[in-house]
Amino acid sequence: MTLLSSSLVAAPRAWLGISGLPRLASRHPLVFTGGGLLVLVIVMAIAAPIYAGDPMNMDPFKILQSPSSAMWLGTDSLGRDVFARTMFGARISLVVGLVSTTGAALAGLLIGVIAGYNRNFDNVIMRVMDGLMSIPTILLAIALVSLTGPGVGILILAITIPSIPSTARLVRSVVLSVRDSPYVVAALVGGARLPKVLWRHILPNTVPPLMIQSANVCASAVLTEAGLSFLGAGVPPDIPSWGNMIASSRLYLSIAPLSVFAPGICLAVTVLAVNLLGDGLRDLFDPRSKGRR
Repeated sequence: MTLLSSSLVAAPRAWLGISGLPRLASRHPLVFTGGGLLVLVIVMAIAAPIYAGDPMNMDPFKILQSPSSAMWLGTDSLGRDVFARTMFGARISLVVGLVSTTGAALAGLLIGVIAGYNRNFDNVIMRVMDGLMSIPTILLAIALVSLTGPGVGILILAITIPSIPSTARLVRSVVLSVRDSPYVVAALVGGARLPKVLWRHILPNTVPPLMIQSANVCASAVLTEAGLSFLGAGVPPDIPSWGNMIASSRLYLSIAPLSVFAPGICLAVTVLAVNLLGDGLRDLFDPRSKGRR
């Protein structure tokens, strides 16, 4: 196993368990802060059915109500509970962010390994990736929605496709720098089969940069989902999403500011958490980057 892959396994091991949290917080505060904030958002999404009411229930007698003991954040222009919709909105953002990031990471990893290790396919694959990079996410989402109608699946597809080329290029660059290394050549000369070499020597080197790239893609996906939902090209309006909550309540900002600020703050905290986690992972797996900063 290479030095980089050994550090990948050894670095997080020291902070496993509750006893290692103070050490993690002191040595890698970005990982601790970003991970903690992200855990809070995940807990909010999981606990939504337990602690929040029905986000779809409309009461014409409670339109734009102020916060109360029954409605902690008041109601929106249709009499729906803002607190409940904010909690359930975390589910859409997390699902879209995690699924699109996972899809882009897996597809980019496969494409990058093939392009980086096989010179015969490298040029063709990279030209296809260049073509995909030229497709704006918003225009692709609007085109897909106009053909099939709004939906979470279409939104995930529209975000995943433009995210694949950057991930594939990153993996390809790592594979190109590793495939001619002495330990890879020695393994092949020693009779090791190519799948084993890829699994033990090449793929472990792609994991740290892939994790950092995935954090950036996830933050971008959450923001893109909110922006597309705000424009009406994301999830359907009846599904609680932070983006369409802001869109439907922006005209009533002076009357019911919490209906805009609550989803906006949750969106900002989620994106901040993912970005902090990505920066922290970069310092964790590449200590030299911390020294350069």
